[in-house]
Amino acid sequence: MTVDLSAIAKWPNVPACHGWLSLDRRGTWRLQGERVTHRGLIEFINRQYGCDDSGCWFLQNGPQRVFVTLAYTPWVFRREAAAFVAHTGEPAGQIQAILIDEEGSILLASQLGIGLLDDRDLAHFLGECRNAQQQAVEERELCALMQGAPLGIYWQGLPLQPIKAADVAERYRFNPSP
Repeated sequence: MTVDLSAIAKWPNVPACHGWLSLDRRGTWRLQGERVTHRGLIEFINRQYGCDDSGCWFLQNGPQRVFVTLAYTPWVFRREAAAFVAHTGEPAGQIQAILIDEEGSILLASQLGIGLLDDRDLAHFLGECRNAQQQAVEERELCALMQGAPLGIYWQGLPLQPIKAADVAERYRFNPSP
């Protein structure tokens, strides 16, 4: 992903904007809490979405940085056939780790970065998970894993690892509320 930063050279002192733009848990952009529905604006935000060196995610709007408040992670992944795609349309790439928090949210650490699995894909995803005996995972097993028990639950050979939601931003080095 390449964010266009050319306008900063012409206008280097434009103040940043905070508290206007957010990304919800389903990968929907929101301006002052209202859902963005205009296709052109969504495509613009998706193209200009980036991260600075301190882990703050932003929209580069000409010379102005509009910092994004994240409901959870910088990426929200959806299932498309056998692959995962980010809310911006970018492929997630190879999944390197799968985490589950105490609320049952699934997080995918991918080549693109850390992202929350859209809850609309959760049932299908969990249906593909298997325990160490290669059997469908039971609810009690998932609940135990969510509470940190070291159980062998796998998705396509990758183990689901427990994580506390409060630890995700620090572990993956992003600031959810710049």
